[in-house]
Amino acid sequence: MATEIFNDGVHRCIRFDDLTGEGEVQSNQFLIIHEGKGALLDPGGSKIYSALVAEMTSFLPLSKLEYIILSHQDPDVGAGLNGYLLITDAVICFPEIWTRFIPAFCTKSFTEGRVISVPDKGMRLDLNGSPLMLIPAHFLHSSGNNQVYDPVSKTLFSGDLGTSLLPPDAQYQEVSDFEAHTQYMDPFHRRYMPSEKICQRWAAMVQSLDIERIAPQHGAMFTGQAMVSQFIEWVANLRCGVDLLLEQGVYPAL
Repeated sequence: MATEIFNDGVHRCIRFDDLTGEGEVQSNQFLIIHEGKGALLDPGGSKIYSALVAEMTSFLPLSKLEYIILSHQDPDVGAGLNGYLLITDAVICFPEIWTRFIPAFCTKSFTEGRVISVPDKGMRLDLNGSPLMLIPAHFLHSSGNNQVYDPVSKTLFSGDLGTSLLPPDAQYQEVSDFEAHTQYMDPFHRRYMPSEKICQRWAAMVQSLDIERIAPQHGAMFTGQAMVSQFIEWVANLRCGVDLLLEQGVYPAL
């Protein structure tokens, strides 16, 4: 189902949240449209390609897709790239340290002149007159990782940070009870996020942004400044990754 999460008459953000199959990890894909031009965020793998294209065309002609923005190198982020390169003229935006992996996703000749390597410090894109900020979120959970901040809708598209793995009987699009929701975030974040220190650095960085919603690649969104603040504080205090593994003695004496 496609859901419009922002629309001011000129600028729109659409969320696609139910294209993955039964038994697979649920994922969200996001389309940002400004004055008739679009940017597609983390379009996903080949299994959802046809369904996503069909859904997208009701919002934007494929010829108007300018950017495909990949947050990192995981297959659920961009394994379906080949199809988009064939049917659109969109440019791929990919973290610089992962650009050599693009041929693993698609035919190398299709990418010639169509790749923007995003530097470690991030960069700005112009979407038909509207700015998009690609901001660094390295190691959260990929060693080269970008998030997208859209200052018009005040949305931070956070990739895997904020992921919640909701059971079938607890499906919802927006978090209403943060404390109850953490049970669906804890296992993923404590294993996939690397350390408390890098989480604290991210939290300090995004405090300067005017954020109305945080939209992760998996699970429910955090909407409203109070809920956003709760999530940022939760990340800043997260014990995770190597900190926990070392404490738990996971590495045995061989």
